[in-house]
Amino acid sequence: MVDLFKQMIWSRLVGDQTAKLSRQGRLGFFAPTAGEEASQMGSNFAMTKDDFLLGAYRDVPQLIKHGLSLAKGFMWSKGHYNANDYPEELNALPPQIIIGAQYAQTAGVALGIKLNGDKKVAYTYTGDGGTSQGDFYEGINFAGAYQAPAVFFVQNNGYAISVPRKLQTAAPTLAQKGVAAGIPSIVVDGMDALAVYAAAKQARDYAVEGNGPVIIETLTYRYGPHTLSGDDPTRYRTKEEEDEWHAKDPLVRMRKFLTDKGLWDDAKEEAYNAEVAKEIDDAIKEVESQPAQKASDFLKFEFVDTPGAIQREIDEYKEKEAK
Repeated sequence: MVDLFKQMIWSRLVGDQTAKLSRQGRLGFFAPTAGEEASQMGSNFAMTKDDFLLGAYRDVPQLIKHGLSLAKGFMWSKGHYNANDYPEELNALPPQIIIGAQYAQTAGVALGIKLNGDKKVAYTYTGDGGTSQGDFYEGINFAGAYQAPAVFFVQNNGYAISVPRKLQTAAPTLAQKGVAAGIPSIVVDGMDALAVYAAAKQARDYAVEGNGPVIIETLTYRYGPHTLSGDDPTRYRTKEEEDEWHAKDPLVRMRKFLTDKGLWDDAKEEAYNAEVAKEIDDAIKEVESQPAQKASDFLKFEFVDTPGAIQREIDEYKEKEAK
């Protein structure tokens, strides 16, 4: 429980610092995750490093805790091509930008796991808005038809950017969209890390034993904007609504639980905060020590054997860069 809480603190601190660095121009794109730590870390904590993660742009914290370095997570924010150069042992794909597309990819990876006879799962995340995309339906239908070992997380934070949940679908829950695909579905309090962990662990155990996929809808909330790219949540959310969800802050909830059990205190949190601050500082130094990107670099990793036409383009860019 303490390790899970540490991951939640880590996610909040890294997210807060990423937002500051993005506003300073030292990092780039960022989708805030504050408020969703129980949903993200609780679910990811139930998985193993052998499982295959296919996340979206708001799922970088899970990706890092799955094995990606924080420096590469920051590089991804900057759009640096080195961010997607993953170590071979990391079972993950880079964050998906196309909404819902990771569901179709996850179904395919899960089928591959089944055909190989491996005892692991593929798992993925989307938001409430992602469940309205065609790839969502195609992915869960494919996984259901082939009984592929996949765990599909729907992080329902109430808004598809600015469109409220009630205008997205008439379905009483998002999880029940899996019924038509023959997939067991669970709705869980996404502000309760232990509840999310328990549901995710049960779903993983179910899928890895050959019973097919599971959908888990976590009821959560993002405290910040959709992204830092101009979204203003005060235009579509009321202060009363935000206050109601801030009163359910997953970190406050977990901190009280552990403190009451004598497992956590202010001194431990202060020491851990210092550890995370150093980790962030070291990662930023690594990112800012990277050589500037060149146009000729972007085509280097497209082919094992680079076609002549592409190689000529690379050579042309190199000539221009040498001047």
